[in-house]
Amino acid sequence: MARKGKAVVARELNKPVLVEEVTFDSPRRGEVVVKIEAVGVCHSDLSGTNGTIALPLPLILGHEAAGRVIEAGEGVTELAVGDHVLANWIYMCGRCHYCNIGRPVLCDQQGKALYTMLDGTHRTHDAAGKALNIFSGVGVMAEYAVVHERSLVKYDPKVPADRAALVGCAVTTGVGAAINTARVQPGSICGVWGAGGVGLNVIQGCAIAGAERIIAIDTSEAKLEFAKKFGATEVIKTTPGEDLTKQLKKSTGGGLDYAFECIGSGEVAAAAYKAIRKGGLAVVVGVAPASALTSVVTRSLPFEEKTLTGSYFGSARPREDFPRMLSLYAAGKLKLDELITRRYKIDEAPQAFADLESGKNARGVIVF
Repeated sequence: MARKGKAVVARELNKPVLVEEVTFDSPRRGEVVVKIEAVGVCHSDLSGTNGTIALPLPLILGHEAAGRVIEAGEGVTELAVGDHVLANWIYMCGRCHYCNIGRPVLCDQQGKALYTMLDGTHRTHDAAGKALNIFSGVGVMAEYAVVHERSLVKYDPKVPADRAALVGCAVTTGVGAAINTARVQPGSICGVWGAGGVGLNVIQGCAIAGAERIIAIDTSEAKLEFAKKFGATEVIKTTPGEDLTKQLKKSTGGGLDYAFECIGSGEVAAAAYKAIRKGGLAVVVGVAPASALTSVVTRSLPFEEKTLTGSYFGSARPREDFPRMLSLYAAGKLKLDELITRRYKIDEAPQAFADLESGKNARGVIVF
Protein backbone atom coordinates (compact mmCIF):
# COMPACT_ATOMS: atom_id res chain seq x y z
CA MET A 1 0.00 0.00 0.00
CA ALA A 2 1.15 3.54 -0.73
CA ARG A 3 1.75 5.87 2.22
CA LYS A 4 2.14 9.59 2.67
CA GLY A 5 4.59 11.21 5.02
CA LYS A 6 7.11 13.99 5.43
CA ALA A 7 10.61 13.89 3.96
CA VAL A 8 13.61 16.23 3.87
CA VAL A 9 14.32 17.16 0.26
CA ALA A 10 17.16 19.02 -1.46
CA ARG A 11 15.84 20.69 -4.63
CA GLU A 12 18.52 23.29 -5.43
CA LEU A 13 22.24 23.33 -4.72
CA ASN A 14 23.36 25.63 -1.91
CA LYS A 15 19.79 26.35 -0.86
CA PRO A 16 18.08 25.36 2.43
CA VAL A 17 16.52 21.92 2.51
CA LEU A 18 12.74 21.60 2.34
CA VAL A 19 10.31 19.46 4.33
CA GLU A 20 7.72 18.09 1.93
CA GLU A 21 4.74 15.73 1.89
CA VAL A 22 5.86 12.68 -0.10
CA THR A 23 4.17 9.52 -1.37
CA PHE A 24 5.95 6.24 -0.60
CA ASP A 25 4.96 3.41 -2.92
CA SER A 26 4.49 -0.24 -1.98
CA PRO A 27 7.68 -2.31 -1.81
CA ARG A 28 8.61 -4.54 -4.73
CA ARG A 29 10.52 -7.79 -4.72
CA GLY A 30 13.26 -7.88 -2.10
CA GLU A 31 12.19 -4.54 -0.58
CA VAL A 32 10.61 -3.50 2.71
CA VAL A 33 8.97 -0.38 4.11
CA VAL A 34 10.68 1.01 7.21
CA LYS A 35 9.01 3.40 9.62
CA ILE A 36 11.92 5.63 10.55
CA GLU A 37 12.40 6.34 14.25
CA ALA A 38 15.60 8.42 14.21
CA VAL A 39 18.01 9.73 11.58
CA GLY A 40 21.38 11.42 11.99
CA VAL A 41 22.10 14.70 10.23
CA CYS A 42 25.44 13.87 8.61
CA HIS A 43 27.99 16.03 6.82
CA SER A 44 27.59 13.74 3.80
CA ASP A 45 23.94 14.82 3.59
CA LEU A 46 25.14 18.42 3.61
CA SER A 47 27.56 17.50 0.81
CA GLY A 48 24.55 16.31 -1.17
CA THR A 49 23.02 19.78 -0.89
CA ASN A 50 26.10 21.67 -2.09
CA GLY A 51 27.35 19.39 -4.85
CA THR A 52 30.42 17.98 -3.08
CA ILE A 53 28.66 14.63 -3.40
CA ALA A 54 27.11 14.94 -6.84
CA LEU A 55 23.74 13.19 -6.80
CA PRO A 56 20.88 14.37 -9.04
CA LEU A 57 18.21 16.58 -7.53
CA PRO A 58 15.50 16.57 -6.27
CA LEU A 59 16.86 14.26 -3.59
CA ILE A 60 15.46 12.86 -0.35
CA LEU A 61 18.37 13.06 2.07
CA GLY A 62 19.41 10.76 4.87
CA HIS A 63 21.48 7.59 5.15
CA GLU A 64 22.11 7.12 8.89
CA ALA A 65 18.89 5.85 10.46
CA ALA A 66 17.14 3.37 12.71
CA GLY A 67 13.60 2.19 12.26
CA ARG A 68 11.16 -0.71 12.20
CA VAL A 69 9.99 -2.86 9.29
CA ILE A 70 6.23 -2.40 8.77
CA GLU A 71 5.73 -4.08 5.38
CA ALA A 72 7.67 -6.62 3.35
CA GLY A 73 7.54 -7.15 -0.40
CA GLU A 74 7.61 -10.42 -2.28
CA GLY A 75 10.73 -12.54 -1.91
CA VAL A 76 12.04 -10.91 1.28
CA THR A 77 13.87 -13.62 3.23
CA GLU A 78 16.23 -11.86 5.62
CA LEU A 79 13.79 -9.55 7.42
CA ALA A 80 10.25 -9.71 8.81
CA VAL A 81 7.62 -7.18 9.84
CA GLY A 82 8.48 -5.92 13.32
CA ASP A 83 12.26 -6.21 12.92
CA HIS A 84 14.29 -3.22 14.09
CA VAL A 85 16.83 -2.22 11.48
CA LEU A 86 19.68 0.16 10.72
CA ALA A 87 20.18 1.64 7.27
CA ASN A 88 23.25 0.38 5.46
CA TRP A 89 23.88 3.02 2.81
CA ILE A 90 26.26 1.00 0.64
CA TYR A 91 24.45 -1.74 -1.25
CA MET A 92 26.43 -4.97 -0.92
CA CYS A 93 25.57 -7.79 -3.32
CA GLY A 94 27.29 -10.56 -1.34
CA ARG A 95 28.53 -12.25 -4.52
CA CYS A 96 31.21 -10.11 -6.20
CA HIS A 97 34.99 -10.38 -5.70
CA TYR A 98 35.08 -7.72 -2.96
CA CYS A 99 32.15 -9.12 -1.01
CA ASN A 100 33.73 -12.57 -1.19
CA ILE A 101 37.09 -11.40 0.17
CA GLY A 102 35.50 -9.57 3.10
CA ARG A 103 35.66 -6.02 1.73
CA PRO A 104 31.96 -5.40 0.97
CA VAL A 105 32.23 -1.60 1.08
CA LEU A 106 34.01 -1.89 -2.28
CA CYS A 107 31.19 -3.99 -3.77
CA ASP A 108 31.08 -3.86 -7.56
CA GLN A 109 27.29 -3.48 -7.50
CA GLN A 110 26.97 -0.47 -5.19
CA GLY A 111 26.82 1.98 -8.09
CA LYS A 112 23.46 0.52 -9.08
CA ALA A 113 21.81 2.06 -6.04
CA LEU A 114 23.32 5.53 -5.63
CA TYR A 115 20.09 7.49 -5.91
CA THR A 116 17.41 5.01 -7.03
CA MET A 117 16.27 1.57 -6.05
CA LEU A 118 18.47 -1.31 -7.17
CA ASP A 119 16.44 -1.77 -10.36
CA GLY A 120 16.85 1.89 -11.32
CA THR A 121 13.25 2.88 -10.52
CA HIS A 122 11.72 5.08 -7.82
CA ARG A 123 9.35 4.46 -4.89
CA THR A 124 9.05 8.08 -3.80
CA HIS A 125 7.11 10.89 -5.47
CA ASP A 126 6.34 14.49 -4.60
CA ALA A 127 2.92 16.13 -4.40
CA ALA A 128 2.92 16.64 -8.17
CA GLY A 129 3.63 12.95 -8.76
CA LYS A 130 7.22 13.50 -9.91
CA ALA A 131 9.85 10.98 -8.88
CA LEU A 132 12.25 11.88 -6.08
CA ASN A 133 15.77 10.47 -5.92
CA ILE A 134 17.06 8.98 -2.67
CA PHE A 135 20.44 9.59 -1.07
CA SER A 136 22.73 6.54 -1.33
CA GLY A 137 19.84 4.35 -2.40
CA VAL A 138 18.08 4.66 0.97
CA GLY A 139 16.81 8.25 1.49
CA VAL A 140 15.90 7.73 5.13
CA MET A 141 15.46 11.34 6.30
CA ALA A 142 11.73 10.80 6.15
CA GLU A 143 8.86 9.32 8.11
CA TYR A 144 9.03 6.21 5.92
CA ALA A 145 11.53 4.67 3.52
CA VAL A 146 11.30 1.90 0.96
CA VAL A 147 14.61 0.05 1.14
CA HIS A 148 16.08 -3.13 -0.32
CA GLU A 149 16.56 -5.74 2.40
CA ARG A 150 20.29 -5.98 1.65
CA SER A 151 20.61 -2.30 2.57
CA LEU A 152 19.41 -2.95 6.11
CA VAL A 153 20.94 -4.62 9.16
CA LYS A 154 18.81 -5.99 11.99
CA TYR A 155 19.68 -4.80 15.51
CA ASP A 156 18.62 -5.29 19.13
CA PRO A 157 16.04 -2.59 20.05
CA LYS A 158 17.35 -2.53 23.62
CA VAL A 159 19.59 0.25 22.27
CA PRO A 160 17.49 3.42 21.83
CA ALA A 161 16.90 4.28 18.18
CA ASP A 162 18.51 7.72 18.29
CA ARG A 163 21.78 6.23 19.52
CA ALA A 164 21.64 3.11 17.37
CA ALA A 165 21.14 5.22 14.23
CA LEU A 166 24.59 6.77 14.61
CA VAL A 167 26.24 3.40 14.06
CA GLY A 168 24.91 3.51 10.49
CA CYS A 169 27.51 6.08 9.38
CA ALA A 170 29.51 8.37 11.67
CA VAL A 171 30.46 5.83 14.31
CA THR A 172 31.34 2.99 11.96
CA THR A 173 33.17 5.35 9.58
CA GLY A 174 35.29 6.84 12.36
CA VAL A 175 35.84 3.94 14.72
CA GLY A 176 36.29 1.62 11.73
CA ALA A 177 39.00 3.87 10.24
CA ALA A 178 41.01 3.41 13.43
CA ILE A 179 40.29 -0.26 14.12
CA ASN A 180 39.66 -1.81 10.70
CA THR A 181 41.65 0.34 8.27
CA ALA A 182 44.62 1.56 10.32
CA ARG A 183 44.60 -1.25 12.88
CA VAL A 184 45.93 1.18 15.48
CA GLN A 185 48.33 -0.52 17.88
CA PRO A 186 48.33 -0.07 21.68
CA GLY A 187 50.78 2.56 22.88
CA SER A 188 50.89 4.40 19.54
CA ILE A 189 50.65 8.13 18.77
CA CYS A 190 47.73 9.28 16.63
CA GLY A 191 46.81 12.61 15.09
CA VAL A 192 43.29 13.43 13.92
CA TRP A 193 42.60 16.41 11.65
CA GLY A 194 38.96 17.46 12.08
CA ALA A 195 36.89 16.93 15.22
CA GLY A 196 33.44 16.79 13.66
CA GLY A 197 31.08 13.82 13.86
CA VAL A 198 33.45 11.43 12.07
CA GLY A 199 36.64 12.80 13.61
CA LEU A 200 35.29 12.35 17.13
CA ASN A 201 34.65 8.71 16.33
CA VAL A 202 38.14 8.26 14.93
CA ILE A 203 39.38 9.66 18.24
CA GLN A 204 37.34 7.21 20.29
CA GLY A 205 38.34 4.40 17.94
CA CYS A 206 42.00 5.20 18.63
CA ALA A 207 41.23 5.26 22.36
CA ILE A 208 39.46 1.88 22.20
CA ALA A 209 42.48 0.48 20.33
CA GLY A 210 44.75 1.59 23.17
CA ALA A 211 46.63 4.53 21.63
CA GLU A 212 48.79 6.30 24.21
CA ARG A 213 48.55 9.78 22.71
CA ILE A 214 45.71 11.12 20.57
CA ILE A 215 46.20 14.63 19.20
CA ALA A 216 43.07 16.36 17.88
CA ILE A 217 43.59 19.20 15.42
CA ASP A 218 40.86 21.65 14.41
CA THR A 219 40.18 25.33 13.80
CA SER A 220 37.26 25.35 16.26
CA GLU A 221 37.71 25.64 20.02
CA ALA A 222 34.25 24.14 20.55
CA LYS A 223 35.08 21.03 18.50
CA LEU A 224 38.35 20.60 20.36
CA GLU A 225 36.41 20.63 23.64
CA PHE A 226 34.27 17.81 22.23
CA ALA A 227 37.45 15.99 21.25
CA LYS A 228 38.69 15.93 24.85
CA LYS A 229 35.47 14.22 25.94
CA PHE A 230 35.95 11.49 23.33
CA GLY A 231 39.51 10.58 24.24
CA ALA A 232 41.88 13.19 22.84
CA THR A 233 44.87 13.49 25.14
CA GLU A 234 46.03 16.73 23.47
CA VAL A 235 44.47 19.34 21.22
CA ILE A 236 45.91 21.85 18.76
CA LYS A 237 43.92 24.82 17.51
CA THR A 238 45.13 25.56 14.02
CA THR A 239 44.36 27.96 11.21
CA PRO A 240 43.59 27.02 7.58
CA GLY A 241 46.83 26.23 5.74
CA GLU A 242 49.03 26.24 8.84
CA ASP A 243 51.92 23.75 8.59
CA LEU A 244 52.15 21.75 11.82
CA THR A 245 54.78 19.29 10.59
CA LYS A 246 57.75 20.59 12.62
CA GLN A 247 55.64 21.06 15.76
CA LEU A 248 54.22 17.54 15.57
CA LYS A 249 57.53 15.86 14.74
CA LYS A 250 59.26 17.64 17.61
CA SER A 251 56.55 16.86 20.17
CA THR A 252 56.34 13.20 19.14
CA GLY A 253 60.03 12.49 18.70
CA GLY A 254 59.90 11.90 14.97
CA GLY A 255 56.28 12.00 13.89
CA LEU A 256 52.90 10.38 14.34
CA ASP A 257 52.42 6.64 14.03
CA TYR A 258 48.97 7.21 12.51
CA ALA A 259 47.38 10.32 11.03
CA PHE A 260 43.73 10.67 10.05
CA GLU A 261 42.32 13.30 7.69
CA CYS A 262 38.62 13.78 8.55
CA ILE A 263 37.85 17.05 6.77
CA GLY A 264 37.79 16.32 3.05
CA SER A 265 40.76 18.40 1.87
CA GLY A 266 43.59 17.45 -0.44
CA GLU A 267 45.92 19.85 1.33
CA VAL A 268 45.08 18.47 4.77
CA ALA A 269 45.62 14.91 3.51
CA ALA A 270 49.11 15.98 2.40
CA ALA A 271 49.71 17.61 5.79
CA ALA A 272 48.71 14.42 7.59
CA TYR A 273 51.10 12.41 5.43
CA LYS A 274 53.98 14.82 6.11
CA ALA A 275 53.43 14.53 9.87
CA ILE A 276 53.83 10.74 10.14
CA ARG A 277 57.11 9.10 11.09
CA LYS A 278 59.09 6.60 8.99
CA GLY A 279 56.88 3.58 8.47
CA GLY A 280 53.85 5.60 9.53
CA LEU A 281 50.36 5.45 8.08
CA ALA A 282 48.16 8.36 6.97
CA VAL A 283 44.47 7.58 6.42
CA VAL A 284 42.16 9.81 4.39
CA VAL A 285 38.63 9.54 5.80
CA GLY A 286 37.06 12.81 4.65
CA VAL A 287 35.34 13.11 1.28
CA ALA A 288 37.04 15.90 -0.70
CA PRO A 289 35.60 17.64 -3.78
CA ALA A 290 36.29 15.82 -7.04
CA SER A 291 38.73 18.57 -8.07
CA ALA A 292 40.91 18.21 -4.94
CA LEU A 293 44.42 16.81 -5.34
CA THR A 294 46.97 15.57 -2.80
CA SER A 295 50.68 16.01 -3.45
CA VAL A 296 53.37 14.03 -1.61
CA VAL A 297 57.13 13.74 -2.00
CA THR A 298 57.38 10.53 -4.02
CA ARG A 299 60.84 9.66 -2.68
CA SER A 300 59.42 9.46 0.84
CA LEU A 301 57.43 6.38 -0.16
CA PRO A 302 60.37 4.01 -0.77
CA PHE A 303 62.98 5.70 1.44
CA GLU A 304 60.76 6.10 4.50
CA GLU A 305 58.20 3.35 3.84
CA LYS A 306 55.37 5.75 4.63
CA THR A 307 51.86 4.86 3.55
CA LEU A 308 48.97 7.03 2.39
CA THR A 309 45.67 5.21 2.12
CA GLY A 310 41.92 5.78 2.25
CA SER A 311 39.15 4.48 4.45
CA TYR A 312 35.66 4.12 3.00
CA PHE A 313 32.93 3.65 5.60
CA GLY A 314 35.56 2.47 8.06
CA SER A 315 36.46 -0.54 5.87
CA ALA A 316 33.35 -2.02 7.47
CA ARG A 317 31.49 -5.27 7.21
CA PRO A 318 28.17 -3.82 8.40
CA ARG A 319 26.47 -7.10 9.31
CA GLU A 320 29.34 -7.81 11.70
CA ASP A 321 30.45 -4.30 12.63
CA PHE A 322 27.07 -2.71 13.42
CA PRO A 323 26.30 -5.26 16.18
CA ARG A 324 29.91 -5.04 17.36
CA MET A 325 29.64 -1.27 17.76
CA LEU A 326 26.41 -1.62 19.72
CA SER A 327 28.06 -4.24 21.94
CA LEU A 328 30.88 -1.80 22.67
CA TYR A 329 28.25 0.79 23.58
CA ALA A 330 26.44 -1.64 25.88
CA ALA A 331 29.76 -2.41 27.58
CA GLY A 332 30.40 1.28 28.22
CA LYS A 333 33.38 1.43 25.86
CA LEU A 334 31.79 3.42 23.03
CA LYS A 335 30.25 6.85 23.55
CA LEU A 336 26.95 7.30 21.72
CA ASP A 337 24.89 9.31 24.21
CA GLU A 338 27.56 12.01 24.27
CA LEU A 339 27.58 12.32 20.49
CA ILE A 340 24.04 13.69 20.35
CA THR A 341 24.14 17.39 21.14
CA ARG A 342 20.63 18.20 19.88
CA ARG A 343 17.49 16.39 18.83
CA TYR A 344 15.17 17.89 16.20
CA LYS A 345 11.69 17.31 14.86
CA ILE A 346 11.50 16.76 11.11
CA ASP A 347 10.02 20.22 10.58
CA GLU A 348 13.19 21.62 12.15
CA ALA A 349 15.41 19.99 9.50
CA PRO A 350 16.47 23.32 7.92
CA GLN A 351 17.74 24.44 11.33
CA ALA A 352 19.49 21.10 11.83
CA PHE A 353 21.42 21.60 8.59
CA ALA A 354 22.27 25.19 9.49
CA ASP A 355 23.60 24.02 12.86
CA LEU A 356 25.62 21.30 11.13
CA GLU A 357 27.20 23.76 8.73
CA SER A 358 28.10 26.16 11.55
CA GLY A 359 29.70 23.38 13.61
CA LYS A 360 27.37 23.65 16.60
CA ASN A 361 26.75 19.93 17.03
CA ALA A 362 28.81 16.82 17.51
CA ARG A 363 25.76 15.12 16.03
CA GLY A 364 22.23 16.35 15.47
CA VAL A 365 19.51 13.73 15.22
CA ILE A 366 15.98 14.02 13.86
CA VAL A 367 13.68 11.94 16.07
CA PHE A 368 10.19 10.84 15.05
